[in-house]
Amino acid sequence: MTHQLFHKDVFVETAFERRFQATLRSALHKRSWHVIVADPGSGKTMGIREMVQTAGSPVILAVTAPKNNEDEQALGDQLFAALGLKLTGRWRTRKPKLMGHLHQFGTKLLIVDDAHDLSLEHLMFLKEITDQGRLQYDHPLGLCLVAAGRGNTIPLKEIFDQPETMWLQFRRRLDKLEPYCRIVGHTSEEVRDILAALETVYRELFPQLNLRQWSGAIYTWLTQPTLDPTNSGRVTMDYLMKLVTIALEWSYEASETNVRSETLEKAAELLVLRRDTLRIIDGEGPEVKDSSEKPTQTLPEYTETGDQTPSVVQEPATTGSDAVEDRKQSVKTPKCTFSRVVVPIELKHFLESGIALVECPDCASMRTLEPHSGVLRFKPHDKRKTDTPNTGQRWAKGETDWDVVGG
Repeated sequence: MTHQLFHKDVFVETAFERRFQATLRSALHKRSWHVIVADPGSGKTMGIREMVQTAGSPVILAVTAPKNNEDEQALGDQLFAALGLKLTGRWRTRKPKLMGHLHQFGTKLLIVDDAHDLSLEHLMFLKEITDQGRLQYDHPLGLCLVAAGRGNTIPLKEIFDQPETMWLQFRRRLDKLEPYCRIVGHTSEEVRDILAALETVYRELFPQLNLRQWSGAIYTWLTQPTLDPTNSGRVTMDYLMKLVTIALEWSYEASETNVRSETLEKAAELLVLRRDTLRIIDGEGPEVKDSSEKPTQTLPEYTETGDQTPSVVQEPATTGSDAVEDRKQSVKTPKCTFSRVVVPIELKHFLESGIALVECPDCASMRTLEPHSGVLRFKPHDKRKTDTPNTGQRWAKGETDWDVVGG
């Protein structure tokens, strides 16, 4: 059970968005050319969409770089579609008319998202139509190539640095002072401001929500080397929203009015320590709960009996030495029955995967698989969770074999 609000795209005017959109507005005003780079998951696409809705299309025309199609027509058709024009007729007759349509619609800025996927033909096509705009219509066009990249990586720079005349001309059209721009992520103080905004967004579900008190811990979790491999000390919006929404969903399912530190820490562990863990999905798969009703009671605790049928745990009212003896008996845990089950994974496939640990689907213990008589078996283990770090892998049973799935 979850609320539909957790599945909606929430736009927050973060510090990153202000920096990013200010760069786009500058290019719109000056009709300048830029290569704009930011970390994956920073919020580039959402910022572009928000700016197009605010400034109005087709003053700003935004498209996505075509994937797996290097022909110039693939990019040209996207520009035609963004203008709301039909894709009728042959490309060689439609191509010369494109700049005329851009001039007629008053387009001032072209934005290409995922520009790191642009081919040489796409880039030459962009140069061709913008040159045509200046020559035939005296209509300069701004151009922002928005790409994803980490660290000091500058996508497309190797192409523009080539000695051919085409790329010399393309590079000359880039802005004199800011040809390549990197928009950085969020500092600790900016994370606190975002959490304050999210408190307002989710206030309806959590009247006592106070995320800002955990801003320091959240910043520390999200700048771990796993999520910040370049040690930039900056937080991306994607990781921040995942951490907050996961914790809030769990809190909502527990009928809580605020989020606890333990819940946030558990969500952070899922993102940092277990982001590459493979989970075993077996049986009927994940349960889809009705989101229209809020849970009123929790499920009873149960243990598994010999026939694998859940049974409610009932503690007898005992006192004195009997109670002590009962507590000693309750500490003893039964052996997991799944450890005796053959796991039909092809041995060669398993060895090539490089997997060290596997999570038992029956009791969640992290254990290794051991070859035995040409098959793989779980080593015998107690039916309980252990303190073994969750750095292992998980497997899901497919139609013909056991397949690796993401966690």
